[in-house]
Amino acid sequence: MSSTNNRLECGRSLEELSEYLDTGEISDPGHVAACPECQAALDSIGRLATLEAELRDQEITEAGSGSDDWMQSILNNLRLELRPGRDIPLQPEHPGDVLVETEGAILALIRSVTDAVPGATTGRCRLLGDVSEPGAAITVDAQVAVFFGEPIAAVAEDVRTEIAAVLERQTELNIAAINVTVVDVLTQPEPPAQEGNQ
Repeated sequence: MSSTNNRLECGRSLEELSEYLDTGEISDPGHVAACPECQAALDSIGRLATLEAELRDQEITEAGSGSDDWMQSILNNLRLELRPGRDIPLQPEHPGDVLVETEGAILALIRSVTDAVPGATTGRCRLLGDVSEPGAAITVDAQVAVFFGEPIAAVAEDVRTEIAAVLERQTELNIAAINVTVVDVLTQPEPPAQEGNQ
């Protein structure tokens, strides 16, 4: 992957932020602390690293239980979802004000609530439609992986419900449809063994 494709609009690269999570060192920590793009990237990279570690601990990669292609697809889409994307206009409270939220912020919001649904973890997420046109019909296209043993239809419906609720609260988008596609089933990580039960 080229450094150009890996670089956020603010100038930071995913490699720099990943190294910052590992070492705590970066050339401009003040920028990272104040930059919404960097903070969203750090959050996503951290959650991805946690999931990857859980999968590795369960030897899912060697068993071919969904981590290879699925994990690579997340990495491939992470750069796109961390970019600001299109501006989404908001209704101003005072005439003359211009208020917008970014597509990237909405996708990060969707990812955060989807990852919080028990039994699910987010893959790719997209907003389909003309978000720059107030009132235009928008379709949310979300891909998720479900942990083995979880009821797939119920988890997908929970994901759809959470996305609908957060977009209604936090945005002015006209959501016409929310498509949730289960693209993989992952082995559930075992809880850590407690002392005295070994």
